[in-house]
Amino acid sequence: MSHGPRSGLAAVSSALLAMSRHLEVRDVLKTIVASARELLDAEYAALGVPDDHGGFAQFVVAGISDAQWKAIGPLPRQHGILAAMLHEATPVRLADVRKDPRFEGWPTTHPELSDFLGLPIRDGDEVIGALFLANKRRRPKGHRPAPGRTGGCAFTEEDEELLAILAQHAAIALTNARLYERSRELTIAEERSRLAHELHDAVSQKLFSLRLTAQASARLVDRDPARAKCELQQVAALAAEAADELRAAVVELRPAALDEDGLIATLRTQIQVLDRAHTARVTFASTGFRALPAAQEEALLRVAQEALHNALRHSGAAQVDVTVNRRGYGAVLRVTDDGGGFDPRSVHRAGRHLGLVSMRDRASGVGGTLTVESAPGKGTTIEMEVPGG
Repeated sequence: MSHGPRSGLAAVSSALLAMSRHLEVRDVLKTIVASARELLDAEYAALGVPDDHGGFAQFVVAGISDAQWKAIGPLPRQHGILAAMLHEATPVRLADVRKDPRFEGWPTTHPELSDFLGLPIRDGDEVIGALFLANKRRRPKGHRPAPGRTGGCAFTEEDEELLAILAQHAAIALTNARLYERSRELTIAEERSRLAHELHDAVSQKLFSLRLTAQASARLVDRDPARAKCELQQVAALAAEAADELRAAVVELRPAALDEDGLIATLRTQIQVLDRAHTARVTFASTGFRALPAAQEEALLRVAQEALHNALRHSGAAQVDVTVNRRGYGAVLRVTDDGGGFDPRSVHRAGRHLGLVSMRDRASGVGGTLTVESAPGKGTTIEMEVPGG
């Protein structure tokens, strides 16, 4: 390799490790581009993920400032050399991209590119992206352009082989990130469906009580007007509670929560809904919390939801308290109930995990820990701690 065997392998290893740390598609794309640019010592790097309409669903660059990128304008279309990489699925290595017959120009504010190396990113037979580099910063040893000519491409065959290895792993990382996001979407949809059922049950109960109270007041109007008046006041109160439940449903079941509002606001809103929907008192408090990486916040949210579900559906608790507090550079979640409790060892032996395996998997998946404190008649405390980002 042009960087030497030892340093080249170390650089590839660092790039692959960096890609494996991210689960969000956008973060994976940024890491791939930054790794490719550093690995092959290029001035510019970019990665485009095509859409089905002749453009790019996502396009990430490195080596260009935000101001420069904004000045360039709209995302490029699938044309010229980019289209060749996507449609022909072959590598492209050019001494001067501007002299290639497929070159179709670029906006006036676009930086000047010369040396060019591009590869498709493939998942099986499908091309899922195009990765390219431009303007090699250090010329390889022995590279001597002929007089009056630009010479051969400064990106070597070894560079192309190295980028091909990176592109193969980029395909895996990008596919995994897409699967993760799809899984998260399904989890959110399932959670919204569960909350919808709980809200439906709560509203139905209040409407049923309202109907019975209204019927009772109608029978009392003639023989006991004073008592009928009290019953009608109760009807008004029940109607107001039902309206509150419906408003909560509209708020809670909106499409996005965690990504837009963050962990604390999302948890607070959901716990307010659960407090209305159940006879148990459900509270939430948080102090000193600092925003964490998306994967950690989602893990905290899902563990909180699972623990709340167990407490409200299975424990018979009258009080459930949820807290999220800062601990060092990370955070700690505690869900405590005063319900019937259980023996964690006997639950495990019986094959009834009450979601404990899932919660522990979520915690370990983001480098955290989960502890369970419970005993028959003593309530339950679920604590999850995650490190900082």
